[in-house]
Amino acid sequence: MSITKEQVILSLYQAIRTLSDTIGLKEAYTPGHQHNVAQLSRTIGQVMGLEYDVIDGIRIGATLHDFGIIRIPSEILSKPSKLTPQEFEIMKQHPVHGYQILKSIEFPWPVGRMILQHHERLDGSGYPGGISGDDIILEARIIAVADIMDSMTSDRPWRRALPVSEALDEIKTGKGVKYDAAVVDACIEIYTNRSQLLDPGYYKRHS
Repeated sequence: MSITKEQVILSLYQAIRTLSDTIGLKEAYTPGHQHNVAQLSRTIGQVMGLEYDVIDGIRIGATLHDFGIIRIPSEILSKPSKLTPQEFEIMKQHPVHGYQILKSIEFPWPVGRMILQHHERLDGSGYPGGISGDDIILEARIIAVADIMDSMTSDRPWRRALPVSEALDEIKTGKGVKYDAAVVDACIEIYTNRSQLLDPGYYKRHS
């Protein structure tokens, strides 16, 4: 029996999704966060007209983007108030932890760099490396915007979920400064015309 490339990618995604869900149990106050970010990231990629192979890689990277929280103490992840500066410094290392754990896996996409860079910002104000501009790969720029949208519109121990409009205001304000302008435009388009943007053929092949 021959196995198609699509079947291999689907099996890989299902395995990674299971692994991601297991890790997500540690961050119980945001159930489904990594999956939500993966879904939005791949739709952003679709709206931007990226090749399906690139979108497949983004979906994998986004599903694993917070994998490094496995090394963050649970008391920090579930703290019912804002983190202290010292605690936040610990939290800021989760992209590094995720990268270090997964860097030896030879994915056909730059998954390690997606994980490492998803909190970086175009103006250099992000973390963990403070890199900027073109040093941040496109896939990480996409995950960054999707992560912001889901994080702001989800409940956190120290606050309730914020309105979608407030999350959109954040990425609009940071457009071209912190966040990639084309990615922001695609994200806004999704929330404006969501029902018109889904390609059933893509989701049938990759669900």
